[in-house]
Amino acid sequence: MASANTLFKKILNVKDIVVKTQDFYTDKDGVKHLRIYARPTARKNNCCPFCGKKSPRYDLSNNARKVWRGLDWGGIIVEIECPTHRVKCEEHGVVTADVPWAYPGSSFTKEFDLTVAWLATYLPRSAVSNYMRIDWATVGRCISRTLNDIEPERSRRLNGLVNIGIDETSYKKGHKYITVVVNHDTNTVVWIGEGHGKSVLAQFYRCLTPEQLSTIKVVTGDGAKWITECVNEYTPDCERCVDPFHVVEWAMEALDEVRREVWREAYNEAQELSKANPRGKGRPRADDPIMPIIKAAQAKADEIKNSSYALGKAPENLTEKQQLRIELIAATNNKLYRAYKLKEKLRLLLKIKDLEEAETELRSWLWWASHCRIPAFVELNKKIRRHKEHILNTIRLGLSNARIEATNNKIKLIVRKAYGFRNMQNMMDMIYLVCSDLVIPLPNRKSNSAQSA
Repeated sequence: MASANTLFKKILNVKDIVVKTQDFYTDKDGVKHLRIYARPTARKNNCCPFCGKKSPRYDLSNNARKVWRGLDWGGIIVEIECPTHRVKCEEHGVVTADVPWAYPGSSFTKEFDLTVAWLATYLPRSAVSNYMRIDWATVGRCISRTLNDIEPERSRRLNGLVNIGIDETSYKKGHKYITVVVNHDTNTVVWIGEGHGKSVLAQFYRCLTPEQLSTIKVVTGDGAKWITECVNEYTPDCERCVDPFHVVEWAMEALDEVRREVWREAYNEAQELSKANPRGKGRPRADDPIMPIIKAAQAKADEIKNSSYALGKAPENLTEKQQLRIELIAATNNKLYRAYKLKEKLRLLLKIKDLEEAETELRSWLWWASHCRIPAFVELNKKIRRHKEHILNTIRLGLSNARIEATNNKIKLIVRKAYGFRNMQNMMDMIYLVCSDLVIPLPNRKSNSAQSA
């Protein structure tokens, strides 16, 4: 039969540890604790926590005692107590000596930090905080320590970049943005910067060596000028692509501008009719010839006002009611219907796989938009002309910004689950952890490779 000390060593699942004794006690709140008194083995004593090298002892006085929180055992809080001292490392200077069960600077065991980080990737931070019985802010520190352990150098993500996507996304109200760079080939976040604009994106390019810059062949993104300027400055030989989703979004914005303009005209017409024919007291006469005209004008304005969703959908996805609404617009408002057809033609030509056909259709669309006498689409025509080459690159290469848009959705979900972040570094660490190929090694589990086998 194994001794109690051996049993506790096995349960702690820590190598190079000597368990001296243990004690059960109940705190003032009635919560049960198990306090394990331990120390590192002689082989792991007086080691630097960063490089692991044996170092001369710096503190010669009595050791200060420190307590580390471990994973609960059946609801009982587990603690490891050990005397600590400092060592003098040649590389890292005077530091607290390493203990084999915890990361440097942590008051929790490694297994505790790993478990918290894994839970935080799936659950709201408040739920993790309550379940693990730790402070809300402590969850973020556990995540950072876990990331630094399983990926000490994030610079590895910058190696072998070929196809990348760039975009900015907001993480807080008040125009708080981060710039995100995604590797299209691995679907992982490779770089995050606080803010947006050319100065922020330039920081990413300055992180790259000349060899790493030379491997980048395609950069996707929206039509932002600052992305194009950085691409032209740092990687002039690579292909710049404007995502089709954003091009269609430009057309949607132009269409909605036309819709609002047409609605205002219809609404003002209905208001003028009502003012020109004021009603008296009581119900209108059944044979009043003006009321049907006023009601028709008001109904027309309402139809236009409520048509935004139908105008934005593809014709093949329209419901029967939405289809009727589009047919009514076609019959009653030529300007809005022409704007709708312009949007649809642009959407469809961006799906063409053949480059020559797409170029011909785009040329036809640009001519139509420039002669449509709809100011919003005349301006859109100028914008698309400026990005014509980048749009054709997208069609030719078949790349889009879908991966980075999916990443942006993940980031918004991360922020929402955490109910916001006070610490920028904690948020970035969480994004690096979730939007990557990293696997958190949960304690006493088979590796993924072993499970798949």
